[in-house]
Amino acid sequence: MTSERAIVKAILAYLNSLPNCLARKRWGGGMGVAGEPDIDACICGRSLQLEVKRAGEQATLLQQKRLEEWRQAGAIVGTVHSVGETKTILKENRILSGQTIDSERI
Repeated sequence: MTSERAIVKAILAYLNSLPNCLARKRWGGGMGVAGEPDIDACICGRSLQLEVKRAGEQATLLQQKRLEEWRQAGAIVGTVHSVGETKTILKENRILSGQTIDSERI
C-alpha cells in the first residue's frame, strides 16, 4: 500500500506543476492547529485545502471539522487519496477551466 507521505509528495508535485498554483505541505506539531489539512495551496487565487489519506482511510472527525471551517471561509476543500481525486476536485470546482493540463481538459 502506498504511504500517505508518498501520496502527499505526488499531489504536491502535480499541483506545483500547474500554472498559477503554489502548494505546500502543512506540518503538524506543537505549534500548529490540531486537525489542519495536510496540503495548503493557492490556485488561480483560490485557497485549496486537502486532507490526504491512504486508500480505504477516512478523515477523522476533527479533520472533517477543520475542512468545514475552511469551506465556510470560502476555500475549496477535500479529502483525497490520489492525484486523480485531486484532479477531480479541480474539475468539479472549475478552477482551471479553459486550460489544458496533462493533456486533459480540466
